[in-house]
Order: sequence, then structure tokens, then C-alpha cells
Amino acid sequence: MDTALVTLDRTALVQTAPALEELVRRFVEAQDVSPASRATYGRELRQFCSWLRETGLDTKLATLTREDILAYRDHLAEAGKSAYTVSGYLVAVRRLFEWLEAEKVYPNVARGVKGAKKARGFRKDCLTPAQIRRSLEAIDRSTLEGLRDYALVNLLARTGLRTIEVSRAELGDLRQESGEAVLWIQGKGRDTKDDFVLLVEDTLRPIQDWLQARPPLTRYAPLFCSLSLKNYGEPLTTRSISRIAKNALLRAGLDSERLTAHSFRHTAVTLAIKGGATLEQAQAMARHTDPRTTQVYFHNVARVEAGAERYISF
Repeated sequence: MDTALVTLDRTALVQTAPALEELVRRFVEAQDVSPASRATYGRELRQFCSWLRETGLDTKLATLTREDILAYRDHLAEAGKSAYTVSGYLVAVRRLFEWLEAEKVYPNVARGVKGAKKARGFRKDCLTPAQIRRSLEAIDRSTLEGLRDYALVNLLARTGLRTIEVSRAELGDLRQESGEAVLWIQGKGRDTKDDFVLLVEDTLRPIQDWLQARPPLTRYAPLFCSLSLKNYGEPLTTRSISRIAKNALLRAGLDSERLTAHSFRHTAVTLAIKGGATLEQAQAMARHTDPRTTQVYFHNVARVEAGAERYISF
């Protein structure tokens, strides 16, 4: 293509295209995703718009290049953003420019720009069965709050639920499938409660103890609610759930930034595999869309169990 023609086209574009903030608004509204995902796109792209203003590139949108997108990626990394955060921000930028090109507003200068390289393995550590027991034993079940916290942490450890899935759970989601107790859940990125986790006796009993101690509630009441005067009866937020799990770990003497509420999820999947669960079973429990995600757990378990380091002797 003639370079002069490209320059002319871009000059014409910059004279007629709306401001970037307006384009971002239109892009977000055009996405066929959940409201939460739209909010995430908006938040991440506001960061991009802010960087463009700081660098003076907001007035040169029609002449942006791939190198500018790479510079933004470097800026995020230098600002201390994790590899996962950087990659998430770059996904939003790439999709924005895909849309801008489809709408014939700007060329897609973000095509092929990859996110930051992620470290191998998981960001959070697994717990041992003994550490789980210590964490649960550290919770005082003589109080209403303690009954709630014990049931919650025990549920995390035995089902691998995410904090958002626990926060969304209601009393009416406790049901039966094939004669077994289950909890229907709305998973990450889902719009409805279309999956469930099995509640074995050791998982169900603490939940029943907690519910029996609560006042009578409707089926739409949150399964785990706040007991504070300010928010009494409202669903626990993901932050509150994370705090409850973290406090249980701290009371058990497990003080590490790599041990969090998400560690209980890793632990549940790992213990299921070590106990004999198949790939299909573990994937169903963890609700991984891609079996390769579950396969990483199998690889890690096999690597530890068959470690060549065990054969070293001197």
C-alpha cells in the first residue's frame, strides 16, 4: 500500500474521529459480556487513556504505532503491575483496537502485542491436610460468627470454590442431585447458576450448624451473611471472605503472602487428585473451562511424587 495514502487516511481520521474516551464508552457498550466484564474493560481502558494523556499521545491517536502499545506495556510493568495484571490490561487494549478497526475508526496497532510473561506455576501455595485442620481448629465455634467462619473456610477447603462463588450463594442454592446434597453456584464470568459442587457430609454438617443458629430466613437470603451492625444480613463480599480465610490461617500460625483464600482452592484440587480423582472429575469440581488448566495440577503432583531428588544420597 502507498505510504502517502496511509498518511493521508490517518490524517483524515484524526480530524473526524471522536475523542478516545467517547470511543471507549462506545466500545464497552458494544461488548456482549456481563456487566462485571464491562466494568472491568472500562476500568482497564481508563488507565490506558490516562497514560495516553500523560505522554501526549492522546492528540496523536491516528498515528499511534505498535511501538506505542509496547511502550504502554513496559510502563505498566515498571509501575509494579504483576504479569497477570499487565496481561489483563493488554487484552482490553487489543480488543479495543480490534473494535476500532472493525468500525473503520483507527487501524489495529495492537495486533500481536502479547502480555507480560507469566511465571510458571501458581501464584499461591497449597496447604497440607495438617495445616487445614489447624486453620479450622483455630476458629472459635462457640459464637455465631465462629460457626459461620468455620462453615465457610471448611467449604472452601472441601470444594475449591472461588470467593465470588461463595459471595453469590443463597440458601435456595442448597439442593439435591441424584439424592446427594449440592450447592448450585454462579461461577466466574457466568450470568446464571448453572453448575454445582457436591456437599459431602463433612462439608454439609458445619453449614447446617451455622444455618440452625441463624434466625429463620427466606431461600433468597445469602448463604453466608455479614453479622456487623452496619451490614447485618447482607452477603459477605469477596474481600470479607478473603479476610475470614486469611485470619484463620494467621491464627493457625501460617503467616505467608502466598497463603490466602485462593490457597484453599488449590489445596482442594490437589488433594482430590492425590486421593484418586481423574482429570475429568477434578476439572468438573474446579470448573476449569480448559482441561489443560487442571492438567497443571496433575503435573505438579506427579513431579513431587516422582521427584528424582529422592534418589540423591551422600
